[in-house]
Formats: sequence, structure tokens, C-alpha cells
Amino acid sequence: MSLLAALIRNLLIAASVAWVATSLPASAAEPSQANPRQAWQMLDYIAVDYAGAIQHGRVVVPGEYAEMQEFANTVRTQLAALPAAPKQPALVAQADRLVAAVAAKAEPAQVAMLARGLADDVLASYPIGAVPAAPPEPARAAALYAQQCAVCHGPTGHGDGPAAAGLDPPPIAFTDAARAAQRTPFALYEVISQGVPGTGMASFAALPEDDRWAMAFYVGSLAYSPQARTDGEALWRKDAELRGRIPTLEALTRTSEVGLAASVDAEQASAIIAYLRSRPQAVNESVADNPGPFALARQRLADSQRAYAAGDAAQARSFALSAYLDGVEPVEPTLATRDAALMRDIETAMARFRTQIGQGTAPAEVSAQAVQITELFDRAETALQDTYTDTTTAFLGSFTILVREGLEALLIVIGMIAFLRKAERREVLPYVHAGWIGALLAGGITWMVATYLVGISGANREVTEGVSALFAAVVLLSVGIWMHQKSLAGRWQQYLHAKMSAALTRRSAIFLFLLAFVAVYREVFETILFYIAMWSEQASSAIIAGLVAGSVVLAAVAYWMLRMSKRLPIGRFFSISSILIAVLAVILVGKGVAALQEAGWVSQVLVTAPRIEWLGVYPSWQSLLAQLTVAIAAAIGFFVNTRTSRALAREAKS
Repeated sequence: MSLLAALIRNLLIAASVAWVATSLPASAAEPSQANPRQAWQMLDYIAVDYAGAIQHGRVVVPGEYAEMQEFANTVRTQLAALPAAPKQPALVAQADRLVAAVAAKAEPAQVAMLARGLADDVLASYPIGAVPAAPPEPARAAALYAQQCAVCHGPTGHGDGPAAAGLDPPPIAFTDAARAAQRTPFALYEVISQGVPGTGMASFAALPEDDRWAMAFYVGSLAYSPQARTDGEALWRKDAELRGRIPTLEALTRTSEVGLAASVDAEQASAIIAYLRSRPQAVNESVADNPGPFALARQRLADSQRAYAAGDAAQARSFALSAYLDGVEPVEPTLATRDAALMRDIETAMARFRTQIGQGTAPAEVSAQAVQITELFDRAETALQDTYTDTTTAFLGSFTILVREGLEALLIVIGMIAFLRKAERREVLPYVHAGWIGALLAGGITWMVATYLVGISGANREVTEGVSALFAAVVLLSVGIWMHQKSLAGRWQQYLHAKMSAALTRRSAIFLFLLAFVAVYREVFETILFYIAMWSEQASSAIIAGLVAGSVVLAAVAYWMLRMSKRLPIGRFFSISSILIAVLAVILVGKGVAALQEAGWVSQVLVTAPRIEWLGVYPSWQSLLAQLTVAIAAAIGFFVNTRTSRALAREAKS
């Protein structure tokens, strides 16, 4: 039996004895004594050392086999006593299968597969939380190893140190390739942290956590040759599929050579593990060294997974929001010109990822969702490949951004201008013009701040857009109902001359200024940040051309709307305007709620519904219910207006 196996065996025996001792007054362990860490340790031991007890269905070492039976049954009891969780019954069922396989003297490969699978599921349902805060530095552990470990394990890890002869069991040989292939850095970290009672292996819990992780990776690398590390580095840098097998530092701590070899070539698995054990920071460097359009999104997604597995749901949620707002949203206009359906799939998948974190979904399901998102990123990068700064793509992206963002603001401002002209209150027009011109100037300041002074995070952008959209929606709803009421009142000239002088006071004029400013700045704010994100020198001419073309289209729409408003009878104008304004209020409230959801201010529960951005329709209960509420409020207002108008008409006739 090798050193590490003996160390872990004795650790687990001690843990099991302690557990049994504390349970002597009763027939089963109390739920409060259940420990997922102990269960995981015993499963790791079974996966590695069962092969030393059974060969070809026969017991070759009775003592070892008795331990396998004891540990399998102990795991089953421990899992049954753990706090209730959604997948606890499934874990107990898996443990039953493991107990049966050990009792039947099943082949070592089958038992190892059952034990490892159960160990992974235990970690997913009951996270132990042992994850490196930063990539370990194995090189700095060499001196620590020489001081603390070489006396027993030998200077090169062969288990032949000066004190080895006097130890029973003997120290492990870290250079044993067969055993090293089955161990994960996490298993080594646990032994280093816990120690092994009854052996020469003391606990190193007094060491800083970073040093213990560095030591785990260092001793885990001693079985691999320098050539294997060199080969692994070459494979890691050139093969994106291999990098995808170990996407995060947490995944690396849980990955063994044997586990990786189940999905890739065995020689490749050995080389990759050799390289990453000696240089674990390469997992993070692969993102920085391959700066694709979704590099930041990938990094933030990985950060979110690590935080969630460590039990920090708030931090995981923050990283998940940043992955979308800072890593994906700036790319959306360009991707939309290439594959709009794929863009919507990414948005929906990332929203579901954030919802899972908010609902406390099992880490295994969250990780599965992250894998799906990563695959969508791969498809998106393929769609953008060689065309990311293509002139046609840049032109269409620039044109689409300006027209999409500018049209809503244009409808509101032109509606205000047309209304004031119809009401013969041209002296108030300067306030409206000052509002939208001021918004453009504020947008210019935003551009300078975002470009030269500080970065504006995606969350801040969404909060600004969301709050301003909700403000505009509330104002437009009230204005729409008021205009509908006046469209039914008749006697327009008398009303306008007699009432508008009182209605459009200085306070009202300032209010119109604020509405024009908010409506335009909301769109300018988002437009400028999108342009900053997509700007590139090689595509600058196409981007500017798209900007100019979009401006021409908006100017043409504004001219057409003003001419149409002049031709409409005033009653008809107010009637049509009231309906249009109510529709805009419904659209804006949907967009406002969606923006606040993306910023993390409003919870999000996804539903099966289409995503129609230009209508403000998003697949979540919150945004859809908000839109339904505004639509019902508008309908009730219109109904009351119509009923009141008819009642007044009957009274006038009588």
C-alpha cells in the first residue's frame, strides 16, 4: 500500500472510529453529526484502494476488503443523516448501489466509477467550500516541502526520507504514477489540512490556506516528468477543446488524470495534468491569452461558478450580472446583425443562470447551465469570426443601434412638439427643445467620462435606463389618459384658449423639459456606450457611415410625423396620440423592468414567452405583469373617459 493511501486510510479509519464512538448510545448517527467532508474522504479512499483488495472477483487482502465494506456502509449512513436536500434520496440510492457492488466483489473499475460519481454528487449537493482564493503557486511550496516533508517523503518524493524507516505505515511515494493519476489536488489538500491521526502525518492546518493549496499542487506534480509538462503546455495552448474540459480553477482542483482520461486520450490527459499541476494559473491565463469578444464574459462566468460553489451566492450573482452586462451586452449589436436568434439564446440562457443562483439551485445544475452558456459563446465567436470588424457588420450594427435607440425618444419628443403646436403654445417649445438638446450635451459628457475618465459598469447603465424608462412610462400613461379624455370633450378651440393658459404654467413647462431630457438621455446614454464598445479603427469609416445613415432616417421620420400631425384634425390628433402614448408607456415599462432585472435590482422568474425587444416584451413574469398592469390601467382610464363623455353628452341633450 502506498504512502498517501495509507495516510488517507488511517485518517478515514480514525474519523470512522470517532463517528462510531459518538454513536454508541444509539443505533444510528444523529443528523447533526453527519459530515459531507468525511463521506467524500471515504469515497475517495474507496475509489483508489478498492483495487488493492479485490482482483478478478476474489479477495486478495482480507483486511483491505473489510475496510472497503465498512467505509461503503458508513458513507451510506452518513448520507442518510445529512440535512435534507433535493438530491439527498438520489445520493442514498447511489450509496446503496456502491454497498451492493462492494459486497458482490465487483470489478475495481466499476466500484471506482460508482465511488467517484457519488463523491462528485456529494460535493455538488453539499459543497465543502474548499476552493483556492487565487491560483496556487506550486514553485513556492518547494522550500516548504524541503523543510517540512522531505525528512519522511524524501527530497524528490520517493518516500525514502531519513525518517521513513521508522514509520509504520511508511510514507507515501509521491512519484508513484499509478496512484498520482487517481488523486486530485483537492484530496491532497484535505490530507494536508486534516493530517492523519495515528501516523507520522501531522495536520498542517496552521499553515496559511494558500500554502496548503500550493503544497497540494506541488506534491501532486512530483510524479510527472519535465517532458510531460512541456507536452502538456503545448496541448493546452493550442487545443481549445481540451481547455474546455477544465474551464475553471475549481474544476482543476477536482480533476484527476484518470477522470480526465475518461473524456480525452490518456496520454493527453497525463500531459495536461502534468502541466496544470505545475502551473495552475494557466487555467485563468487561457482567457487572457485568447481575447475573443466573449473573453470577459467567460471569465466572469467562471468567477460566478467558483463563488457559488464556495457558498457565496451574493458574489456569484454579482459576477453573473457582470458576465452579461459587461461581457455580452456590448457585443449584442454586432452579433444581432449576424445571428439574432443566437443572441436571444445567449440572453435567455444567462438569465436562467442568474435565476438558478437566486433560487439556490444545486451547484451541479448551475454548472451544467454554465456549460451550455459557454457552448453558446463558442457558437457566437464562430459567427463573429473574421467578420467582427467587417465593414458590412460594423455599418449595420451602427445603423441598427441608432435607429433602434433613437426611435422611442423621437416619438415622445415629436409628440410633445406637435401637441404644443396644436395647442397654440409655441412659447413653451423652447423648454422641450432645451430638454432634448441638453440630453445630447449630457450624452457627450457621458462619452468623455466613459472614454477618458472612468468606466461605466453595465449595472449602472441598466439602472439608469431602467429608472428613466419607468419614470417616462408613468408620465406617458397619465398624459395618454388625459389626452384621450380631451379628445372626447369637444369644443377644442374654446378649451385650448380658455384652459391652456392655466394648464401650461411655468411649472408645466419645466416638467416638459424634464420629460424631454429623460426620454432622450436614456437612449443617448445607451447608444454612446454601445458605440464605445464596438468602436475599432479598422471599421471606423463603416461605423460613422452607419451613424450618418441612421441620423438621416430619424430626421426623415421626424419630418413625416410633424407633417402628418399638422394635417390631422385636433380631435383626431389627440385621439391617435393618446393611443400611441399609452402603447409607448407599455413598451417602456417592460424595458424598464427588464433593465432593472439585468442590473439585479428586480428578481427574475423566466416563463415561456417570445422576446420582442422593440415592444418591450421579455420572457419573465415580472416584466410581463408590469406591462399588463399598465395596459389595464390605460384601458380603464380610456373606458372611464368614454363613459363620462357619453354621460355628459346625454345630459347636454336633455
